[in-house]
Amino acid sequence: MGPGRGLGGCLREKNMANYVISDLHGEYELYLKMLEKIHFSKGDMLYVLGDVLDRGPHPIKILQDLMKRPNVVCLAGNHEYMAIKCLKFLTQEITEESVGALEEDSESMEPMLDWLYNGAEPTINEFAALTPEMRKRVYDYIAEFDLYEEVEAGGQSYLLVHAGLGNFRPDKPIWEYEIHDLVWERPDYEKPYFQDKYVVTGHTPTLLIPGNPHPGYIFRKNHHIAIDCGVSCGGRLGCLCLDTGEEFYVE
Repeated sequence: MGPGRGLGGCLREKNMANYVISDLHGEYELYLKMLEKIHFSKGDMLYVLGDVLDRGPHPIKILQDLMKRPNVVCLAGNHEYMAIKCLKFLTQEITEESVGALEEDSESMEPMLDWLYNGAEPTINEFAALTPEMRKRVYDYIAEFDLYEEVEAGGQSYLLVHAGLGNFRPDKPIWEYEIHDLVWERPDYEKPYFQDKYVVTGHTPTLLIPGNPHPGYIFRKNHHIAIDCGVSCGGRLGCLCLDTGEEFYVE
């Protein structure tokens, strides 16, 4: 898992639509409902800004659907970052020796405990039920998630990233940001980072943004667009069309 541009705008065609969604958190039925609502087709692109995993009932089921779609770009969120450090163990054959080695290394248990605290149980349960071959394919798929994507759509420039730009400087190239800056640190919505592009993020439920006049809906301010509408904390699932600015919601 590392920085990279991925597919991005290079695949954009004249009549295709570019959609962005985030923080699905295992809500498979809402995910399918959203694809139906936006009439998502093979000619469109879908950017998923991380946190497909954890909390909701079917995170692996969502991943398996995403894996089949060539017109989807997934970025890493903090939940994928936590998972990738732990799922490697679950791809191994469970033996007395492997469990014993893990128990002896208390530092190796800390990431697993942290991940479990953040809602990993549904992910672990579904992952463990897969065949060994499918577990490896899912792990490899997550490991290839990029950390950001730059997209041109509807005459606008967008920087897509899960959380924000921690330790932001206007002269700092995007590839110089640390993983923690991109998957954990929340943006400062009071500060416009760029005048010539919009920063689109998930991670922070719009229900929790101070001063948001429309909690639980897509939030726009100072060239920031926050699209995590809190599906895992009593909100809804939001989706934005980058070409038109149209917003879509399911709950």
